[in-house]
Amino acid sequence: MTVQNEELGDLEVWIDQDLCTGDGICAQYAPEIFELDIDGLAYVKSADDELLQDQGATTRVPLPLLTEVVDSVKECPGECIHVRRVSDRVEVYGPDAE
Repeated sequence: MTVQNEELGDLEVWIDQDLCTGDGICAQYAPEIFELDIDGLAYVKSADDELLQDQGATTRVPLPLLTEVVDSVKECPGECIHVRRVSDRVEVYGPDAE
């Protein structure tokens, strides 16, 4: 079952590891979505709790965790977390959001 927000639609999140500072703020806010790897950088996790280490890997944002993910975006010192709509890939939260 896919969770939808009527206004935003399905959302996905990804991290630009080239900009990640490894502070781990995202993993503190939303440990279900983000995790620091042994390289000290943050990555997103799949719905099955698997660390997704491919460059640009995305994971869906469950609606109950949207606030935590948005707080992660706002507090990230590296400005490397991007949240976009799945339907049109428009960034709705993050450094490239309009």
